[in-house]
Amino acid sequence: MAMERANLLNMAKLSIKGLIESALSFGRTLDSDYPPLQQFFVVMEHCLKHGLKVKKTFLGYNKSLWGPLEMVEKLCPEAGEIAASVRDLPGLKTPLGRARAWLRLALMQKRLADYLRVLITRKDILSDFYESSAVMLEEEGAVIVGLLVGLNVIDANLCVKGEDLDTQVGVIDFSMYLKNDIDDYRSEERNGQIAAILDQKNYVEELNRQLNSTVQGLQGRVDSLEKSNSKLIEELAIAKNNIIKLQEENHQLRTENSVILMKAQQRLEVAKGDASCELDTYKQSRQGLDEMYNEARRQLREECQLRQDVENELVVQVSMKQEMELAMKLLEKDIHEKQDTLIGLRNQLDEVKAINVEMYQKMQTSDDGMKHKNDMIARLEEKTNQITATMRQLEQRLQDAERDRLSAEDGMRRFKQDFANKADSLQKQIAQREKQMLQLETDLKIEREWRQTLQNDLERERETVAQLSAEAQQINALKKVNTMVFYFLIYHSDQGLNSTLGHIYFSYISYISTPKIAENGHYLFGFILKIKYIKRSCGGQVWLKDKDATHCKLCEKEFSISRRKHHCRNCGEIFCNACSDNELPLPASPKPVRVCDTCHALLLQRCSSNTT
Repeated sequence: MAMERANLLNMAKLSIKGLIESALSFGRTLDSDYPPLQQFFVVMEHCLKHGLKVKKTFLGYNKSLWGPLEMVEKLCPEAGEIAASVRDLPGLKTPLGRARAWLRLALMQKRLADYLRVLITRKDILSDFYESSAVMLEEEGAVIVGLLVGLNVIDANLCVKGEDLDTQVGVIDFSMYLKNDIDDYRSEERNGQIAAILDQKNYVEELNRQLNSTVQGLQGRVDSLEKSNSKLIEELAIAKNNIIKLQEENHQLRTENSVILMKAQQRLEVAKGDASCELDTYKQSRQGLDEMYNEARRQLREECQLRQDVENELVVQVSMKQEMELAMKLLEKDIHEKQDTLIGLRNQLDEVKAINVEMYQKMQTSDDGMKHKNDMIARLEEKTNQITATMRQLEQRLQDAERDRLSAEDGMRRFKQDFANKADSLQKQIAQREKQMLQLETDLKIEREWRQTLQNDLERERETVAQLSAEAQQINALKKVNTMVFYFLIYHSDQGLNSTLGHIYFSYISYISTPKIAENGHYLFGFILKIKYIKRSCGGQVWLKDKDATHCKLCEKEFSISRRKHHCRNCGEIFCNACSDNELPLPASPKPVRVCDTCHALLLQRCSSNTT
């Protein structure tokens, strides 16, 4: 196994070196028919197959090269696009074909070395697919992956969809690596050219990385400035809302102050009248004058105390104003600092533009990336211009806020002077309202008791009305049943039924005359059942079912969708519409119902005989 690893390492070195030299001398994009490229894929296939474990499947024992390569998708999410495209290829049927397609796509993406480096760092995952002495688990695998980094200078355009990757035979052609002295001299020249090209490429890539880092730093600074500006805008909005609230409170306080001034003037007039009366009394008695002097002195002390309290509150307001001014100054300093940073950002953006122009002259192949970066820089300039405009608007709003704050402070001073007088009047009003509430509660209790008595009386009257209406309905129903029973007895006036039906009818009449009206319904139901039983026992007709009749009883025509079935309500037989389109009232139903032609003639004859 050690000899095999050494041989595979040497073959990988030869194939990678030969591929790079031939590709640089070829001078254009490589395709799938290029022999050194084909030999490179064969050597890589042998390196990846070395030491693979045999896995048992349903079809037998198999060495799958696609298993470890498929794990790269989980370790490096960027390889997911290659794995998905390999799975979607319609011509690949074997795991070996998928692995070959994956190697070709990774080479075209110039990420083959990166993907395999990620794979060999996870020994725990590779140990499930390879034996302990395989190339991928030893130092030779790390050396091969390091050699693959040089393939990033090669541009390849491989058509994976058209190739038959499942059936290709992987045989190494050693004749390609046998060289003479002339080839060695040419190879040295080519190595020098390759080294120069690689140095230029590394320099360009390093410049690109630096540019990307500077652009990302600028973008981060712009994002932080945008966040700070958004916070300042929110603070200004909050300050504006507070100023609006203070203005509303100031307006309310002014209205209340005007009302309080009117009341104070009235009180002063009353006080003047009282003072004139007191002067008259002063002339009469010196003792009353001394009392008034003491009271006036006490009021003066109270007013001095109130004045001292107001002055203390004014000092507090002045300190608050000074704090607000300090906060405004700090905000102005932050704004100036942000403007300086914006100027520095603009200078840096100008420097980045100059660097981009120089790089555009050196790198013709990376035009698309540079255009994208120029677009990003233009957007950043627009954002900085917008930020400066918003900063100006914020400064103007701050000045307006200071003016509104000064006016609000004046209103607060006036409010505090009148607040003490207003508190006493409010306490008196509260005491009066409490007395009114006690009176209203007593009135409510009386009204609730009176309402409860009225509801009890209404419920009693409703119960009596419901009982009377139920009795009236029962009486009306019994009247209707009496008439129905009477007609029923007349209809069945045969000689064989007269005695029986008459006995039942008279017993029914005697029971109805009793005062137990609520039980008459049950007795009536039993009476009707008895009559029906007597009728059936004496030869009455039975109601024929629909499924038992297929033809009309009279015309014997067959029933169909157009010729429907109809029951005669007298005899119970089934007829068609033509033979049963007559209607007559029967004892069972006062309304006219359907009867057949024979029953119609029979009933008309019976009615004529009864009338005679």
